[in-house]
Amino acid sequence: MIRTHKLGNSDLDISVLGLGCMGMSDFYGTADEAESVRVLHRGLELGMNFFDTADMYGPFLNEELVGKALKGRWNEVILATKFGIVRGSDGSFQGINGSPEYVRNACEASLKRLGVDTIDLYYQHRVDPATPIEETVGAMSRLVEEGKVRFLGLSEAAPGTLRRACEIHPISALQTEYSLWSRDPEDELLSVCQELGTGFVAYSPLGRGFLSGRYRSIEDFDEDDWRRMNPRFQGENFQKNLDVVDKVREIAEGRGVTPSQLALAWLLTKENVTPIPGTTRMERLEENLASAEITFTEDELGAIDAVAPRGVAAGTRYPEATMHLVDG
Repeated sequence: MIRTHKLGNSDLDISVLGLGCMGMSDFYGTADEAESVRVLHRGLELGMNFFDTADMYGPFLNEELVGKALKGRWNEVILATKFGIVRGSDGSFQGINGSPEYVRNACEASLKRLGVDTIDLYYQHRVDPATPIEETVGAMSRLVEEGKVRFLGLSEAAPGTLRRACEIHPISALQTEYSLWSRDPEDELLSVCQELGTGFVAYSPLGRGFLSGRYRSIEDFDEDDWRRMNPRFQGENFQKNLDVVDKVREIAEGRGVTPSQLALAWLLTKENVTPIPGTTRMERLEENLASAEITFTEDELGAIDAVAPRGVAAGTRYPEATMHLVDG
């Protein structure tokens, strides 16, 4: 059984590895819903209790899937969902909204889709540049007062934004991309989270699957896979990043573990960090969870840092048109 720890300043006792559910419904090609349900159930069997979704995944379908799969087992689950990236039912992206009215309407809709009375952890998915963070978090705090939400989080918020938010209401989690090829949070964000009592949740801890070493060509992705449009998977960037992955693989093989396990175990050496790798396959879930038992010597950590230092990845995290939405 996987061990647990407290999430930031909350009383949420979460598994040290969570499960990102996005790929079960969106962005990474076609997934098998029945297998996704089995993955969720297997996670619970192995002691995983921290599940991450959002209203925009699908759109809307992922919350319904998670709600259906975990129905009747909510006492075993710490559920996180998000609002703020607005999508139409046709999948179109319609902007960012953090207005108080939207916060309330989005929460009510998520509660209904999930089939729950209370959301354990409610994130603002992206900071709305048109709405002061104080207004958004103020509206979120009223949901806590009403019992519809237990704890609050932000996703892709800058250190200064997090500080302002915490003056309105405690922020129990800050979620941002963090992995061996996305180490920007080490500059300031991790220390600010520690200072404020905010837990750090690392999404895409396997570099959107790239750090697993299973992808050798852009053709390995489905035609509708979002990664085909990501700068890190395009042109010369792909090969440059593959060279880094191959070096990580060499270290992993020397330890008798997979590259994915090494990447996750490395994150688990970081204080106050909870990775939430996503998967739609049972064997990958079990592989990921086994990483919680791996430890490193100082020399091994030094070798990992040497092949995957900060800034090693070629290409930006998102296409240029959406990079302004991160670190908001």
